[in-house]
Amino acid sequence: MDIEVLGTLAVRENGVSITPTAAKPRQVLALLALHSDQVVPVSALIEELWAGAPPRSARTTLQTYVLQLRALIATALEQSPADGEADRGTAKDVLVTLPGGYLLNSGGGTSDVREFDRLAGMGYRAMDGGDFPGAARLLREALSLWSGPAFADVQGGIQLDMETQRLEETRLCALDQRIEADLRIGRHRELLAELTVLVSRYRTHENLHGQFMLALHRSGRRGEALDVYQRLRTTLVRELGLEPSAALRRLQRSILMASPESPVMAESGAERLVRVG
Repeated sequence: MDIEVLGTLAVRENGVSITPTAAKPRQVLALLALHSDQVVPVSALIEELWAGAPPRSARTTLQTYVLQLRALIATALEQSPADGEADRGTAKDVLVTLPGGYLLNSGGGTSDVREFDRLAGMGYRAMDGGDFPGAARLLREALSLWSGPAFADVQGGIQLDMETQRLEETRLCALDQRIEADLRIGRHRELLAELTVLVSRYRTHENLHGQFMLALHRSGRRGEALDVYQRLRTTLVRELGLEPSAALRRLQRSILMASPESPVMAESGAERLVRVG
C-alpha cells in the first residue's frame, strides 16, 4: 500500500486508488492512513466524524463507512499483484477489525509521513554533528515530500485538524533547520526570495524573521534587515502585546552596530527562537 497525506490524500493498494470521494469515508480513511499499522480507536473515529455529538447510529454508520472502504480495497486486490508482491489476502486482512478499533495494514508499503520523519531525523542528526551541507540536503529532500497542506482535500474534524496542525509544526521545524543549514554554508543570497515569502506568510514567526535579517545583512542589505525587525516588532506588539525575544533583540543590536564587512553570527542552539504564529 502506498499512502500520501502531505498534500492531497492518496491511498493506493496494488497501484489502484482506494480513496473514496464521499466526505466522511474520506475522513475515516485519512485517519486510518495517517496511523497505518496502528489501531485507531472507534472513539477517535466517532469524534472525528461527529465532533462530540454523535447520533445514536454512530457505530453502525461507521461500520458502513468501513464496509465502503473494504469494497474499494477488494476491487484493488482483484488486480494482478506486481512482481514480487505477496498476496494480501482479503479486504478484511487489509482493513482489520480489532478489539476497540480498526487498523489499516500497509503491508510494508510506503508512507510519505514516515519517509518525511526518517529524512528529517537524519537531517537533525547531521546538524547536531556539524554536517551542514548534508543536513541541508536531507531536510530539503524531506520537505520535497510535501505538495501542499496535509490532508488538503479532506474536510477534517477534530482529530484530523489536530493532526494537520501537528504535521505543520513538524514541517516548519524542518524548514527552519534547513534554512539554518543553508545559512551556515553561505547560501544567504539564495535564501532571500524564499524568506521574503515565508515572513509574509508567518508574520509572527521569530526564527524566520531572524534568518531573513541575517540573510539580508550578509548580502550587504543592513538597512533592510533592520526594517524586517521593526516590522516584526510592530506586528508582535499590535497583535500579541509582546516585544521581540531577547535573542532577536540581540541580533538586531549586532546588525545595528556592525560595520558592513563585519560578520553577524546566528544565535546558538540554546538561544533559538521558538515563537510561532
